[in-house]
Amino acid sequence: MINEISVDRVKAAVCDLCIRANKELPCDIVKKIGQAQAAETAPLAKSILCDLQKNLEAAEEYSLPICQDTGMAVVFLEIGQDVHFTGGALYEAVQAGVREGYEKGLLRKSVVADPLRRVNTGDNTPAVIHTTVTDGAAVRITVAPKGFGSENMSGIRMLTPFDGRDGVIAAVLDIVKKASNNPCPPMVVGVGIGGDFEQCALLAKKALCRSTETPNGDPYYREMEEELLEKINLLGIGPQGFGGVTTALAVNIETGATHIAGLPVAVNIGCHVTRHQTTEVK
Repeated sequence: MINEISVDRVKAAVCDLCIRANKELPCDIVKKIGQAQAAETAPLAKSILCDLQKNLEAAEEYSLPICQDTGMAVVFLEIGQDVHFTGGALYEAVQAGVREGYEKGLLRKSVVADPLRRVNTGDNTPAVIHTTVTDGAAVRITVAPKGFGSENMSGIRMLTPFDGRDGVIAAVLDIVKKASNNPCPPMVVGVGIGGDFEQCALLAKKALCRSTETPNGDPYYREMEEELLEKINLLGIGPQGFGGVTTALAVNIETGATHIAGLPVAVNIGCHVTRHQTTEVK
């Protein structure tokens, strides 16, 4: 049965998610920061993690963004194939929701219309929109504001099948090591393996939207996530780059089918406030 959904409901949901995502850090990451603070052995690193917790508490108390860089809005739309949108154009509604959310939430507008002429659009649009069609009659919407201190430290490597598992691990470690303190660690490391040039990057972005308490469902990649997290934390970069055993809070891997001649790998780094909020419109 077809389910008719007004695009005005999508707009309202996106508006709300933009504000919530910028002011409410996902519970799993708050928990990871607390666990890291308790486990950290370096006094300075422990103190910095304590400061990060206080920052989160202050943002909650005063209803302020948890980071001054309120990011470029990345919107994931999972649309049930039995949904019919009414009342206007879907993408226009999404952009209107972002525009309204950043204005209503008093969030910093950081988007420029042209990459070289650098004129700010003044409303944080256009957002980046990724759409997939799923089963069902609902729309699942995720808004993931992405700050560019961490985004700029991301990377992609077009490996060959010969490089194998060891080559993937080496590539991820190299990208994280070069990122150093720039992405405001402790970081969340999203890894995409497979697909082609652009799909592996999208897989890495999606990996950052998965709970850090939900490991990869495949035991092979779950073990790889654990190995990478251990090796990243042995780099000694530490919270905000001042050393310690907490360089990353988690490593999330997402994979996809690829070509017989390829092994694309992308790393999308999230800072200690890797933000995302999700809702469903039925």
